[in-house]
Amino acid sequence: MLTHEQPAGVDRRTSRRRGVAAERGPAYGTGSRPGPRRQRSVVLTVLMTLPLLYSLMPLVWLVINATKSRDQLFSSFGLWFGGDFSLWDNIVEVLTYDDGIFGRWFANTLLYVVVGAAGSTLLAALAGYGLAKFEFPGRRAVLAVVLGAVAVPGAALAVPTFLLFGELGLTNTPWGVLIPLLVTPFGLFLLFSYANEAVPNEILDAARVDGAGEFRTFFTVVLRLLSPALVSVFLLEVVGAWNNYFLPLIMLNDPSWFPLTVGLNQWNSQGATADGEVVTHLVLTGSLLTIIPLVIVFLCLQRFWRAGLAAGSTKG
Repeated sequence: MLTHEQPAGVDRRTSRRRGVAAERGPAYGTGSRPGPRRQRSVVLTVLMTLPLLYSLMPLVWLVINATKSRDQLFSSFGLWFGGDFSLWDNIVEVLTYDDGIFGRWFANTLLYVVVGAAGSTLLAALAGYGLAKFEFPGRRAVLAVVLGAVAVPGAALAVPTFLLFGELGLTNTPWGVLIPLLVTPFGLFLLFSYANEAVPNEILDAARVDGAGEFRTFFTVVLRLLSPALVSVFLLEVVGAWNNYFLPLIMLNDPSWFPLTVGLNQWNSQGATADGEVVTHLVLTGSLLTIIPLVIVFLCLQRFWRAGLAAGSTKG
């Protein structure tokens, strides 16, 4: 019988490795890998805390000062509450001041957001899906125009849009605000990229074989596949329409069509006039009421938004 003898040095090294593995635990040296260990860094914690405080400080300041009366607002420390809690009184005064114009501004903002955000998201989905799944002459040129439009800031187009709408007689009307909101080059490009990957051609072919038309296929099949990206685009458009300020400022002269952003700025600036009333406490309380709907929308749609942002980051 033949035997194979290992050198003595090899035996000693093997025994030493086994001893170290036994001291470090049963998982060391075996086929299984130890689980990931969380590493804590004080420097990274501090670096992440500073932006958090920077983001939350204006909100904290707004909440605290919305609870103060007009006199306490200028006589107390900005980052602490005043003597009396006047939040409810301020809310009632905001809703009744100037014949309740705040409620009209809130309704106008809802109109611009619902029609503008929903319409722009639907049009971007239609255009993005069409560019991704249909071949037609000039397709590359259209994509180039869309990419170029993404790079142009909206403020640069406000004055040309005002001049164009002035010729059409659409200024000082809600159409002067709604029509520009229906165009979203970034949302179109995002949905084009998502439809390219998330909508298989086999599903579209199967729907056509079953006799479904193009619009029925889009509304019953494609929209479900695009839902994560649709929610992401919709949230971006909601925020953009809700915070829209410069375009309504130059388009509208009638206060009854103002959104909340322009209306609250009018309240804030009226104190600079000779006979204007200083209503800074109402501006702060109105600003607090303005951000509540956005917070509610984000809380309701955050799981769909996270799914849309994470789509394509994992492979299953």
